[in-house]
Amino acid sequence: MYRRILVPVDGSHTSTLGLREAVRLARDQKARIRLMHVLDIFPLVQGFNGATVSGELWDLLEETGKKALKDAAALAAKHRIKAQSVMLRNLGGRVADSIVGEAKKWKADIIVMGTHGRRGFNHLVLGSDAEAVVRSAPVPVLLVRPETTKRHRSHAADV
Repeated sequence: MYRRILVPVDGSHTSTLGLREAVRLARDQKARIRLMHVLDIFPLVQGFNGATVSGELWDLLEETGKKALKDAAALAAKHRIKAQSVMLRNLGGRVADSIVGEAKKWKADIIVMGTHGRRGFNHLVLGSDAEAVVRSAPVPVLLVRPETTKRHRSHAADV
């Protein structure tokens, strides 16, 4: 049984799909959810040698992260699921390391997260945080891909 479900969120459609699945699982298992958002500056400064990160940029990222966590908490609350929230700063490591670290720290039983399901060249260029989490997580990881059929879309709308 799963009692502690870690759910990384970033406000994206795929992240919300992962959250919806986590809510269904939490209802079924009578579990708690811990929502997490990682402030990741690396994609924004990549390629700028010697770039410094201004406080304004961190503030903007933090504001976006707070909104993602607030929206995710509202969805969980709508379904009467207890959810805690945490926001972490990624200072040069991989986002996946932050997720795995939080899973260990919080003693999560499972990680549920959305994934873009990229393949081929896009996967090679962009990499995959989800894949890195799967490779190093100490607990099971449930990856939720975007729905591709009408049947899946109607099911996802239930939550």
